[in-house]
Parts: sequence; structure tokens; C-alpha cells
Amino acid sequence: MSRTFLISRTDAIGDVVLTLPVAGRLKQLFPGCRVLLLGRNYTRAVAEACPWLDGFVSLDELQQLPPNQQVAALRAIGADTMLHVFPNKDLARLALLAGIKVRIGTRNRWFHWLTCNRLVKLSRRHSPLHESQLNLALLAPLGENAALPLPEVAALVKLTPAVPLRPALQQLLAARTPGQLNVVLHPRSRGSAREWGLPHFGQLARVLHQAGHRVFVSGTAAEGEELRDWLTEHQPYLAADLTGQLDLPEFLAFLAAADGLVAGSTGPLHLAAALGRHALGLYPPIRPMHPGRWAPLGPHAEYLVFDRPDCQDCRAQPAACTCIKALEPALVLARVQQWQPLPPFS
Repeated sequence: MSRTFLISRTDAIGDVVLTLPVAGRLKQLFPGCRVLLLGRNYTRAVAEACPWLDGFVSLDELQQLPPNQQVAALRAIGADTMLHVFPNKDLARLALLAGIKVRIGTRNRWFHWLTCNRLVKLSRRHSPLHESQLNLALLAPLGENAALPLPEVAALVKLTPAVPLRPALQQLLAARTPGQLNVVLHPRSRGSAREWGLPHFGQLARVLHQAGHRVFVSGTAAEGEELRDWLTEHQPYLAADLTGQLDLPEFLAFLAAADGLVAGSTGPLHLAAALGRHALGLYPPIRPMHPGRWAPLGPHAEYLVFDRPDCQDCRAQPAACTCIKALEPALVLARVQQWQPLPPFS
């Protein structure tokens, strides 16, 4: 009888992407097993695009049920093992009440001592390991005793678009000339990362355009409103403003058909990397936000970071982070100019 694993990761898109290796490794360790992801609705499209995942369980829908029905719904999934990759006190208790046989959590959450029966010693904040490797540490009770080398982990970060790109956007991207790149810029981070800043992104859009490349700007509808004046100012350098135009499934399809993306340490950066596109991340050197912990993983993933190891100057004033703004647009352009045009994802 094959096993069913439920991975609980109920936070942001980038965090979910860097948890995909847990699903991939489970498939390697337990051939024929079933792996499900428990997450927020807005990350459903990531789960549906991951070849290692067999299904998605919505925390939002689960929380709308009365408590006794929540227990029944979780029990009905049929999972024999639950991995609490992102700690959640209510879900830990729910897994216990649902009678899930193996419940894995970290030792440094007091509620896991009451609700989990497999505890892993894991401290993320000061670890030298990448976030994806730290997530894999939750597999120790299942026989995974040594950290996988990062290249092996990176091979397990994989997404395949689940929906086709609409023809108008296919045609827009296909309009490039030989040697021309379709580059997506994602200026905002929704507070999840240090931001490079609109002046730098504006200058990058201008120099990319002057170098003959095509620039697209992505973001949510709310971010599009925030960027309205900036988008109007830089409209001459843009092939298209995509803010608020794409839901997540089609955004994945668009990224998979573009050449690459430039962003801070955001969900879209990790999505582009997992789709096998060029993904250039812009990072501060400060721990725990540095690329050693959060670098994108993929065959064409890379990053730039200012050479000031673990600078402390910006810790008190994150919005005024000078280290990330010390990365000049010319430096980013030079790195993008080294990209080779990629065929659309297939």
C-alpha cells in the first residue's frame, strides 16, 4: 500500500517554491507515493504546476468549516504522514485530532511537543544552509539523514505551466527579433524583501530598451496602481505593462515563454527560476536575507549581491537599505546582456 504525505506550507509563493524539493525527494524515497500540499489559495497554481505534487488542500477552505468538520475533512484526505514545514499551531492540533499517524515538526515550537510525534532539531536563523535544504531537514524521521548538496536540491525545483498562454500574449512575445530578449521586471516585493527601488528599475528599463531588448513590468493590480506614475513616465521603454493583467496560472505561462526576470528576493523570482528561465535576483548581504539562504534555484538562476559581507548598517532602517541600492543598473544590464535567448517552455 502506497503512502500519502501531506506537506503543510501555508505562507508565501517563494516559500512554497523552495518547499517543492520536499515533494520531489519524497517521490524519490517512496516510489509510487502520493504527495499533497496544504497551502493558501493564492499558492494553488504553484502546486498545480509542480510535477511532484498530486493534489492541493486549501487552508482557506478548511478554516471556513466548523471545528469538527475540519477534523473530518483532514482525516478524509487519507494522509498517513504530515510534515509541518511552516509551523502552524492550529494545523498541528488538527493533525493530531485527525489521527494522522506520523506528524513531523521542529523541536523549537512548543506546540509541536504536544502535537507531533517526530521532532526535528532545526534552527533556521543562523544556519549556513539554503532555505530549500532546511525544508528537506524535515525528512530526517523518514530516513533522510544528510543534507542534499544544493545542485541536487536545485534539480528538484521544477514547475510546468498548467494553462496555455493566451494567443495575444504569445504573439507579443514572439515579436522579438533575433538576439533580442524579452525581459520581465518585477519592481515590488509586497514587503517580503529589500527593494532595489523604482529609480534603479526605471534606469534599467531605459538601458535595456536602449540595448535593443523588450521590457515587461509585472505586479499585482494594487502594485500597478502604486506604480501608475512610474509606469507612465517609463512607458516609452516598455513593451507592455502587465500589472494586474494576469492571474497566477497565466503569469506562470507568461514567465515560461519569456527569456527571464529581474527582481528582488520575491515569489516571481523563484517562479521564473523553477520554470527554467533566466532569473536574476538582487540581494542585500545581510543575514538571514542574503542569497546564501534565499538564492533562486534553477538551471539559469543567478544573483547579484553587494560585496559587504553581512553588513549591519541597514538593520535598523530596512527601507533605507544602501547595500542593495549600491547595485548599479549598469551592472544588472551587463549580467542580462550575457543571457542567451531561450525558446518558449515546452
